[in-house]
Amino acid sequence: MTTATAAAAATAPAPARQAVTVLGLGSMGTALAGALLAAGHPTTVWNRTPEKAAPLVARGAVLAGSVREAIEASPLVISVVLDYPALYSALAPALDALKGRSLVNLSSGSPEQASAAVEWARRYDVDYLDGAIMTTPPGVGSSDVMFLFSGDRTVFDAHRSALGSLGDPLYLGTEPGLAALYDTALLGLMWATMTGWLHGTAVVTAEGTKATDFTAVATRWLGTVNNFITRYAGQVDAGGYPGDDATLDVQIATIDHLLHAAEARGVDNALPLLLKSLMERAAAAGHGSDSYGSVIEALRTR
Repeated sequence: MTTATAAAAATAPAPARQAVTVLGLGSMGTALAGALLAAGHPTTVWNRTPEKAAPLVARGAVLAGSVREAIEASPLVISVVLDYPALYSALAPALDALKGRSLVNLSSGSPEQASAAVEWARRYDVDYLDGAIMTTPPGVGSSDVMFLFSGDRTVFDAHRSALGSLGDPLYLGTEPGLAALYDTALLGLMWATMTGWLHGTAVVTAEGTKATDFTAVATRWLGTVNNFITRYAGQVDAGGYPGDDATLDVQIATIDHLLHAAEARGVDNALPLLLKSLMERAAAAGHGSDSYGSVIEALRTR
């Protein structure tokens, strides 16, 4: 590259960012629109209560006067209204305007609702992609957080850059309900993990330890737990659970220590009692000498 060429490249204007419309300005929709603006995307917003758009308009967003106007402003429309019924209701006055455009739905719902939405989109010739937001509003815009997507790969590829302004976009597959399915399963993991941490924190702080001190050790321990579940994932896929690290019978005996420690300190034991009952069901089914991964067989059988 010559000096003149390098200088021209350095002074060339950056390529224009894709225009994006955001429908719904609750706390999450506001965060999404804010992240798009921060990344340089011309952003149009719409909300049933237009007053909520004022802070975004002050930052450069365009407030649409109607859903139709909002849709027509951009090739990519991101919806983050309450749920699927609210999505259909909001878009009803301007369904014809969606033809040939891409609609990315980030509203919460079930895998079945996501699959039904694909059929709905096909009726109106809309390019549709379903997604799930794996963060709270303060995390939007960070590459450390995940946004899950499933369905039409061409829609994902065409708008990956804009979607990447919201967080790390992960495409899960063509099955439209996968993002919603992962979302619900991952929330279950979050709640179970946080409640396990809170139970352990209640036990330890009963002795006067600070929660922050315990948590510094607990988060390090989660790194080891990550190794366990990675190993057990392979066992689940293979359908065999060699107990070469620790058998389920050993885990059942060990959890009694937690039950005794918690009871002695006046801490509710509903969670560890549930865990022990699942372990015992798996052991009764013949998995006592297998790994903890075998508990999935108890979970698969009501």
